Amino acid sequence: MAKTSPGQFVKQVRQEVAKVTWPSRKETSISTMMVFVMVVIAAVFFLLVDQVFAWIVKLLFGLGG
Repeated sequence: MAKTSPGQFVKQVRQEVAKVTWPSRKETSISTMMVFVMVVIAAVFFLLVDQVFAWIVKLLFGLGG
């Protein structure tokens, strides 16, 4: 594999970055909000599943009060 000089590397990186289609501010904010909503939904789901499992363990083993 041929070695690339640091200057050539930087030039190639700039060429590749110029090809990127960057999201708009609106697209970024919508995606961010979607991530936060999904995190909250997942947290509530796992909280409920954990509570159900805890209830089943208490029922089966008579642990807790």
